[in-house]
Amino acid sequence: MKFVIEPDVFEKLPAYCVGVVTAKGIDNTGAHPEIETLLDEGVKLAEARFLDRRIKEEPDILPYREAFQALGMNPNKYMCSIEALFTRIAKAKGMPRINPLVDLNNAVSLKYTLPMGTHDLAGADGDMAIRFSRPGDTFLPFGAETEETPDPGELVYAVGSQVRTRRWTWRQSEHGKIGADTSRVFFPIDGFSGFNDDRVRRAMAEMETALETSFHCAAVAGFVDREHPEMDITL
Repeated sequence: MKFVIEPDVFEKLPAYCVGVVTAKGIDNTGAHPEIETLLDEGVKLAEARFLDRRIKEEPDILPYREAFQALGMNPNKYMCSIEALFTRIAKAKGMPRINPLVDLNNAVSLKYTLPMGTHDLAGADGDMAIRFSRPGDTFLPFGAETEETPDPGELVYAVGSQVRTRRWTWRQSEHGKIGADTSRVFFPIDGFSGFNDDRVRRAMAEMETALETSFHCAAVAGFVDREHPEMDITL
């Protein structure tokens, strides 16, 4: 299985890069107090960092909003996942505990101010690609039973015609949702070369180490950009 960014994506986002971490052999049912502590620390830092500040005007957030605009999406309506996390915390809504893998994802995302996804790879038939939507694509929202059709030309994460994330980093699908039975997982970390690719690499390394240490599983990490637009994520 490969992870691929299709060439025309770089025409819209030339500096786009993704840190990739995959792992298998995970037990996502146990208690992991070290992950809970990391998430608590991330929430507390975010609460202090954004007290009385406009998140959408923060330097670390602006490039993502500009990218949404370049992709023809209104960032006020379709918020990048990391902006959404910080906005939730700034509104004193806290951060719910979902399960260890999702909590780890959120903790690292907050720590490095980076949008990150978490995808269960069970049943994934084909490569994971970042591409623009095409006829025949479908998306099943969280908790829904009826599929919807992405807008034409929408940037998506997809496996075949099954869209895993709509509007780039906005919303993930019921397909690939992380649960107690998840044992094989894919984490993308979205960034921009020359702006925050150093943080992408640090987050990638921390995620790989945390997976190996907390879950005692096999993990592999890599970095994908315009010069190296794909990698093998088979484990």
